[in-house]
Amino acid sequence: MTINKDSLNFLTALGQNNNREWFNNNKERYQAAHQNIADFADALILGMNKHDRIETPTGRRSLFRIYKDVRFAKEKIPYNQHWSGSLKRATKKLRGGYYFRIEPGNSRIVGGFFGPNPDDMARIRQDIDSNYEDWNGLLSEPEIVRTFGKLAGEQLATAPRGYDKNHPAIHLLRYKQFLLRHHFSDEDVLSPDFLENVIAGFQKMRPFLNYMSEVLTTDANGEDLVI
Repeated sequence: MTINKDSLNFLTALGQNNNREWFNNNKERYQAAHQNIADFADALILGMNKHDRIETPTGRRSLFRIYKDVRFAKEKIPYNQHWSGSLKRATKKLRGGYYFRIEPGNSRIVGGFFGPNPDDMARIRQDIDSNYEDWNGLLSEPEIVRTFGKLAGEQLATAPRGYDKNHPAIHLLRYKQFLLRHHFSDEDVLSPDFLENVIAGFQKMRPFLNYMSEVLTTDANGEDLVI
């Protein structure tokens, strides 16, 4: 399963003609490209379920709409200029999510925790406070560093409430999101190996997701917090 060249070229053309008249005149081209991406996402779900449990039912259901909500956007353009989708892990014990984005010059996969709720955030910070050496060790694993570099995500400008700004793990405590990110070139996206490379990239995130799942679903004694 490969990404068709025109699925990428369509986005380039859309970026140059981001208006309803052009889009409506190229609706068939959009539909063909969208189907290609949905087929890719179907194959991605199938491949991911060989090593993880994904509850997202179909590729089409995984995709975000191309139609943009301009109510709060600075740029009042009607269409997103990328394809993107997300995969949700199954059951309450498998935490974290996967995201892919296909965009000329800016394609990437991202995994982790995009918006922890207050309870999850508190539990994560408690674990960082107590076990920051484990966090540092996990995030410095050669495979993690080689594939994703540093932990990504939005951060607070200062220490979160209840934590000293001189805490030895302040570099972790300031995070509001906990993400691993890997970029692909346009050549990578159009390669016959792209699907397998995306699956392999997501699979390399698993040690981090598994650790975080344990943090969020067990107490300090290792007892389950969820059924």
